[in-house]
Amino acid sequence: MNLADLADILITLINFAEKGLCKIRTRYNRTETQKRILSTCVRLFIEQGYSNTSPKQIFKEADVSAGTFYHLYKSKGGVLNELIDFMFDNQFDIADQVIGSNAKPVMLYAVETAIQLALAEINENIRDIYVQVYTQPDTVAMIQEKMTKELHKLFGPYMPDCGQSDFYELEIGTSAIMRGFMAHPCDMYFTLERKIERFLSINLSIFKVPESEQQEVFEYMSKLDIRDIAMRVMHELFEALAMKFDFELSEQE
Repeated sequence: MNLADLADILITLINFAEKGLCKIRTRYNRTETQKRILSTCVRLFIEQGYSNTSPKQIFKEADVSAGTFYHLYKSKGGVLNELIDFMFDNQFDIADQVIGSNAKPVMLYAVETAIQLALAEINENIRDIYVQVYTQPDTVAMIQEKMTKELHKLFGPYMPDCGQSDFYELEIGTSAIMRGFMAHPCDMYFTLERKIERFLSINLSIFKVPESEQQEVFEYMSKLDIRDIAMRVMHELFEALAMKFDFELSEQE
């Protein structure tokens, strides 16, 4: 092998190495950019609400171009897909802690949904996030898929002739009910306690829960300080989100 051949081989190896490093650097930059966008969006959604957060503000605070953002997420609604599973899992974990492992499934459903309604009532920015999640096609589809399996497990014994497809159809309706109740603020007549009881009476009837068991649920719920529970969930949720998405909330939060 002469010197010219050796030089050609070295040049080829250098070119391959440079291409490899370029790919690694591109993947690294993409990951870092996604992380920065998520961190910025989640913080802004919590601090000022989804609707009040403009794409322009996201671009500026995340230090990304509009083209980069829309390439990665298509819209700010795309970020909700990253957020929703984490939020739901967190509030459901708290519900499990509240009622204990030996509680009836119907009680778990009651506490989970009551917490969600209360969260929307005690913090307008959370209300805004939840309403958007239940409005946008991609995120509401994620919720319906997730909740269909949960509802089948919880209420299957009350509706033995219904399969998973039946519970999917029911979830389409009950998720719309949840959105409507969350979007409508409480007032002096329609209190949070009244809202929770009305929501549960509608949905537990849909799922064929006997009246006697419904009354047990209402009595149990009346003994809970659902506002206090929701406040605890909210603070734990904010702390968990800040840790997961690597940001700090403003002091008023």
